[in-house]
Amino acid sequence: MKDLDYYDVLEVSRDATASVLKKAYRKLAMKYHPDRNPDNKEAEDNFKIVNEAYQVLNDDKKRAIYDQYGKAGLEGQAGGGAGGFGNMDDIMDIFNNMFGGGGGGSAFGGNSKRDPSQKYTLDFEINLDLAFNEAIFGCKKEIDIKYKTSCEDCSGTGAKDGKMSSCSYCNGQGQVVMQQGFMQFAQECPKCKGIGKEAKSKCNSCKAKGYQEVKDKITIDIPAGVDSGNRLRAQGYGNKAKSGRRGDLYIVFNVQEDEHFIRNGNDIYVEVPLFFTQALLGESITIPSLDGELKLDLKTGIKDKEQIIFDGKGVADVHGGRKGRLIAQIKIIKPKSLTDKQRELLLELQESFGIESKPHSNIFEETLSRVKNWFK
Repeated sequence: MKDLDYYDVLEVSRDATASVLKKAYRKLAMKYHPDRNPDNKEAEDNFKIVNEAYQVLNDDKKRAIYDQYGKAGLEGQAGGGAGGFGNMDDIMDIFNNMFGGGGGGSAFGGNSKRDPSQKYTLDFEINLDLAFNEAIFGCKKEIDIKYKTSCEDCSGTGAKDGKMSSCSYCNGQGQVVMQQGFMQFAQECPKCKGIGKEAKSKCNSCKAKGYQEVKDKITIDIPAGVDSGNRLRAQGYGNKAKSGRRGDLYIVFNVQEDEHFIRNGNDIYVEVPLFFTQALLGESITIPSLDGELKLDLKTGIKDKEQIIFDGKGVADVHGGRKGRLIAQIKIIKPKSLTDKQRELLLELQESFGIESKPHSNIFEETLSRVKNWFK
């Protein structure tokens, strides 16, 4: 990539408009950004040359010089080349959109809507096991949770008596400036997490965590039709902020399997074992469904793994309520052993069908005759 000219670097034509340049730059900057390619020297080098190319081509004056004289024409220009900053408005606008610097802030710092002194997120997630029938029909579930609330003894600071001093790592700025080639980025201080202050001594009540955990028991309405991996939002049951506002609790379900019913989305499968004589003769039987018994009429000569479908007898869709299908799959059972009497009766039955009971005879006799002729 280093050997390409700036237009090739951004993968655009020489008559590319400003909007095309910006779109190309956004795509490549996201692709090669160091945060997305940790410890990747090649990606880091590409990221630098992409920024260099965009700085030049997005500036009409520099672009005109570059088009006429190439890189050599930019040497000595104020803000030109790989070491300059030039007009950074578009670059920072793109980085704000890509890496979360919006809300009045920028990649060089600025305001943030997040309270940096809040040492925990207000929303949190738990996993909840459900029995097969609880997920199918819905239920009320009483569950134990633990949520976080700001430590009163230290006012959520983690410091003894709430006494703080300027962070020794960032000198109270809350940010540290990182250099990546010709670009500078302000990042949250890793020691004080953007607060700009650190505890003089640790709070004994919360062990410097800034919060206490409170046990609670809540009752949640589980809607019918939930499945493993589905997530339910319980509004107002999350962690508690210093202001008293509660976040949300997110419950992720893990549904247990059933001994006989197999679920696939909103469809339910049930295996129907049949003795081979039932399959041959055909009859009416009853099978279980989610809401009681179903009558199943077996046609004569039904096959192994054949499926009979009952619409509207499956699981209710968790969003719309429409039920899926119940699918009964036949499994033909054959005897594992025969008594002498049973063998005698089966042979008698076989002979009663005559030639039909030996379908291989005529076919193979003809085939064997042709094979023998091959060697004459």
